[in-house]
Amino acid sequence: MHGPFHRGGHNKPMGEINVVPFIDVMLVLLVIFMIAAPMLTQGVQVDLPQVTSEPIEDVEDSDPVIVSVDKEGNYYISLDDDETTVSLDNIADRVMAILERNPNTPVMVRGDRNVSYGQVVTLMGTLQTAGVANVGLISEPPADED
Repeated sequence: MHGPFHRGGHNKPMGEINVVPFIDVMLVLLVIFMIAAPMLTQGVQVDLPQVTSEPIEDVEDSDPVIVSVDKEGNYYISLDDDETTVSLDNIADRVMAILERNPNTPVMVRGDRNVSYGQVVTLMGTLQTAGVANVGLISEPPADED
């Protein structure tokens, strides 16, 4: 009886693996990935704002100075429940005066969701250019939908 496991009178199984189906599958996958790869590198075009800033270092926590931007683009500085309206040009001077009294005070930025991204980043860049060592962002957790 001659079958696929029979070799010239020996009764031992064939020890070779047929790799042709594996090569076929590999070639099909290669073609799929060659077609899909250029689609993966494309993205959404975003015009990011350009601000010169340096990485911030961690400092110890204390009551933060909160600089807010509302939906009209007005700036506010809050410290210990005292909120004052300021212009972008005066923010650096006001915050630097606060930090001279207490250099470990972190500065937090709170921006309205309808404010442009560029305006918030410009504010953060202004704060870092003024020498603020700790700039963070404040957000609210999403509302529970029960």
